[in-house]
Amino acid sequence: MKVKETNLSGCFVIDPTVFEDDRGCFFESFNKKVFLQETGLNLDFVQNNISVSKKGVVRGLHMQKGAHAQAKLVEVIKGVALDVVVDVRTDSETFGESFACIISEENKRQIFIPKGFLHGFTSLEEDTILSYKCDAYYNKNAEIGVRYDDEDLGIDWKMNPEEIELSEKDKGLGSFSDLKKILFHK
Repeated sequence: MKVKETNLSGCFVIDPTVFEDDRGCFFESFNKKVFLQETGLNLDFVQNNISVSKKGVVRGLHMQKGAHAQAKLVEVIKGVALDVVVDVRTDSETFGESFACIISEENKRQIFIPKGFLHGFTSLEEDTILSYKCDAYYNKNAEIGVRYDDEDLGIDWKMNPEEIELSEKDKGLGSFSDLKKILFHK
């Protein structure tokens, strides 16, 4: 397993060691001991979520705040996705900065997202399946988010805006400026 920290402190890209032969392949998608050794993080994942999305679906940008904040380990089981994270830790030197990475069934790459990050993705192929482990349970009352196309964030979602499909919830998300007011209580 190769673990590399991104430009955002505490956010890691993980490339598992894959063993392939004429029958297919085998790899560990998670090993707590190795994860601790490589990242210094001792996490207990308590919930695993699966998302199936058509091509062009954007989900995000979401997070849980306060005591319900979640760290996540995200991977694609089938298809291809652009995974996006934004650092919104109020004490971080990289507050407001983002990181994006293609994750796919082919590259088997994972993204570890620490607490205090917005997360979203776009499905770049039909029926893309994402799996993500969370270290805290979902709490609807703690969920906050930012529109995927917020100008202050300037994220390239690798899709034409006309091809993007959003949920009603995601269409109603606020701006990054609105989120800053919530986070900094102003």
